[in-house]
Amino acid sequence: MTLQQATARLRFQLMDVYEEREATNISDWVMESVTGWTRIDRVVNKTALLSAAQEQKLAAITSALLANTPVQYVLGEAWFYGLKLHVNSSVLIPRPETEELTDWIVQDLRKTKSPATTRVLDIGTGSGCIPLGIKSKLPETELHACDISKAALEVAASNAAALGLPVTFHEIDILTVSNAPALPVFDVIVSNPPYIPFADKAQMAPNVLDYEPSLALFVADDDPLLFYRRIAIFARNQLTPNGELYFEIHESMGGAVLQLLLNEGFEQVELRRDLQGKERMCKCVKRM
Repeated sequence: MTLQQATARLRFQLMDVYEEREATNISDWVMESVTGWTRIDRVVNKTALLSAAQEQKLAAITSALLANTPVQYVLGEAWFYGLKLHVNSSVLIPRPETEELTDWIVQDLRKTKSPATTRVLDIGTGSGCIPLGIKSKLPETELHACDISKAALEVAASNAAALGLPVTFHEIDILTVSNAPALPVFDVIVSNPPYIPFADKAQMAPNVLDYEPSLALFVADDDPLLFYRRIAIFARNQLTPNGELYFEIHESMGGAVLQLLLNEGFEQVELRRDLQGKERMCKCVKRM
C-alpha cells in the first residue's frame, strides 16, 4: 500500500467517527507518527510503499480510533503551548482553552512580576501541561504542581524530565485542608479543577466519557463549585499579599465562580472568554 493510498483509506474510515476536517487532521497526525515523515515529505513521497511493520502499526491505530479512543491516547502524545507531551488515560488531554489560560498567566507575569523571584503552583496538574508551559516561557520562575493521582504525577514528572523543564511535584488532595502547611507560599496559584456535573454525562462524547479520567472531570451535582471553594480557601492562606489566583471554569458557571471569589474576599475579579467566545477562565487578586 502506498502512502497516498493509506492516508486516503484512513481518512475515509475515520469519517464514520469524526467530521471531515477532524478526520483529515487526525489522518495527517497518524501518518506522521507511522512513517516519521512530515506532511511535505509524505506529499513528495506519496507513491512510497509502507513496510509490513508500518501497515501493522497503522491497522492497530485505526482499530483503536474507530473504537473512539482519543488519538492522543492512541499515539501517546499531545501538543500543548508548543510542547510535545506524553499523555495516557491517567491524565486529561490538554485543551486549547487551557493553553489560553496558560498564556494569560505568562503575559501577566511578564508585565507585573519579576520571573526570577516568582513562585507558581498548579493544582490538579494532570500531564503537567500548565506548569511546563509557563516554565518553557519563563525559565527563571519557580514552578510547583500537585495532584491527588500518583499515576498523573508520574506522567507529569516524565514530561518535565523529557523536556528538561524542572517543576517540583507534590502528591496532595487539595480537598484536605491539612495538606496546606506542607507547601510554601506562592505568588500565583492556578487550577483547572473538576467542574463537570455528573448530570452532564449524557451529553458528552464517548471519546471523552469512556477514556479520560473521571476523577479529573466530574464533580457532584449538588456541589459543582466544591473545588473552586476549597481552592479559594487554600489560596487565601497560601498566596502572598497581592498574589493572583487563576481558574479554568465551566462555561455556564462564570457568574457563580466570580461571586464565590468575591465572597471569599478576593478583589479585581475578572472573567475572560476563550477564542470561541465562551466564558472559560477567571482571575482574582488576594487582598493585602
